[in-house]
Amino acid sequence: MTTEDVGARTVVHVGGEIDVASADRLRERVAHLLAAGRTDLLVDLTGVTFMDSTGLGLLVGTLKRVRLAGGRLDLVVDSERLLKVFRITGLTEVFTIHETLDAALAG
Repeated sequence: MTTEDVGARTVVHVGGEIDVASADRLRERVAHLLAAGRTDLLVDLTGVTFMDSTGLGLLVGTLKRVRLAGGRLDLVVDSERLLKVFRITGLTEVFTIHETLDAALAG
């Protein structure tokens, strides 16, 4: 997991699996960003190979925290398999999801 600031946005690049074993790292990183005043977040999930319900719950909780801080949270998802999970759970109606990082940064 890496982060980079692109103007006012902070991009969080996540790779590998987001599950019960790894979710705490992402949760801590986002908490640190919010504490530092970085509330315009873009989570790049293009490197994610697997996400379970813990990962989905983490993203929903993060969205709530970001919105309470007056910010926004968008996602970048390019995997049809991962997009299917968001569709099935109805989370495509909750999150703004972009197909590419460039599209997300342009919007």
